[in-house]
Amino acid sequence: MVLNKVKTIGKGIQAVATSDPDTRVRRLYELADPEKQFAHRTTRYINIGYWKDGTADPDRAGEDLALELAGIAGFEPADTVLDVGFGYGEQDFAWLRANRIHKVHGLEVTPRHVAGARAQAESEGLRDRADFRVGSATGLPYPDGVFDRVVALDSALHFNTRSAFFTEALRVLKPGGVLAAIDTIPLSGATPRATFRSARLSLYRFSVPDANWYDRHTYTRQLLDAGFTDPDVTSIRDRTWEGWYRYWTGLVSDPEALGKLHPEAAREFVKEWSDHRRIRREVDLLDSVAVFARKP
Repeated sequence: MVLNKVKTIGKGIQAVATSDPDTRVRRLYELADPEKQFAHRTTRYINIGYWKDGTADPDRAGEDLALELAGIAGFEPADTVLDVGFGYGEQDFAWLRANRIHKVHGLEVTPRHVAGARAQAESEGLRDRADFRVGSATGLPYPDGVFDRVVALDSALHFNTRSAFFTEALRVLKPGGVLAAIDTIPLSGATPRATFRSARLSLYRFSVPDANWYDRHTYTRQLLDAGFTDPDVTSIRDRTWEGWYRYWTGLVSDPEALGKLHPEAAREFVKEWSDHRRIRREVDLLDSVAVFARKP
């Protein structure tokens, strides 16, 4: 047990001990063992979720956030979609099933995530409609003007930088194509990232480039500067962060629910949430936004 703890601490130090933001993000997301992380789950969503009234679990909330993004983007059956920073690809399979989009291409910096998504595409017989590969959001390996929609689900905060991603997204979109995202930003750009010191939310201190740390007004301006028209950046934090906080604080005080977690995951979870008041204070500094913009 002590050896495992030492190994975990060592991996955490290694994860942040790099000047390359893409490498830092990849290492941080590879710290968790998916077999333990998702042992109690039916999906592998790692977004914060869209918590409608009555939503009782992160699987439903994760899928609802994905479907919310599909609605913002205006998915249509003939669409070819690029999903950047797709995690394990759960949303892509939801869009193929529920929205019946023609094809989804996924780009992700974490090889473990790519391997997981490819395996699921194989098992569901969707290799011809879902293409997943390793790559960077700021150097999209696609020709100009090939996508109907470019989307990023709770991931663009990590891109180095988000504005460089906007430029690339504009390039690969067809004329009239849509960029849509659900993203996490501070309510105020004046809030120091160093404020986020809880174990649960420290990724905002370590894995968000300084250039991405700004509020909704700056977000809108950067979309315009990139060349997009009709940008709309709307807060949805009441359906995201508030529900997220209610669910996980409820879980940490529910022995029966904790018993459904993998034992190691349960121990880490309880430790992460030991100071839920600090987490509450940090959550109160964060916004969650729904983003829409169109290529002229």
